[in-house]
Amino acid sequence: MTGNSRFAVSVHVLAYLAYKMGGQVTSAEIAASVDTNPVVIRRLLSALTKARLVSAHKGVGGGFGLSSAPANITLLDIYRAVEPQPDHGLERFTPNHKCPVGARIETILRTAFFKAQTSMESELARISLEDVHQQLKPVCPGKH
Repeated sequence: MTGNSRFAVSVHVLAYLAYKMGGQVTSAEIAASVDTNPVVIRRLLSALTKARLVSAHKGVGGGFGLSSAPANITLLDIYRAVEPQPDHGLERFTPNHKCPVGARIETILRTAFFKAQTSMESELARISLEDVHQQLKPVCPGKH
């Protein structure tokens, strides 16, 4: 079983950009906040830019910033930008279809995972980046 942290790190990246609102932020600065390699951050920023959540500015004084106000970006927007087609591990799941359990388990799991995914996406749609930013304000000194 494998997992990844793309979504969590992407929320962190955008929360950091909201914190630094108004200025351009380099991938190295963001990477320091996330405590990871700037290459990892640049890959995520590429997906976030493609989804029009982040804007990139080249040259001296360039960097990254939010493309929209934090109130206009939901966690669902972020999730879909970096996890476009979650499969919950079913893509490589190949049970023995000669077994009575193996013959039905995929259908059962797909139904359960679809319901869970729908509920999760509904909740993510209710939470904006501004909501995250407001929760961080009391613990993040300085610029708000």
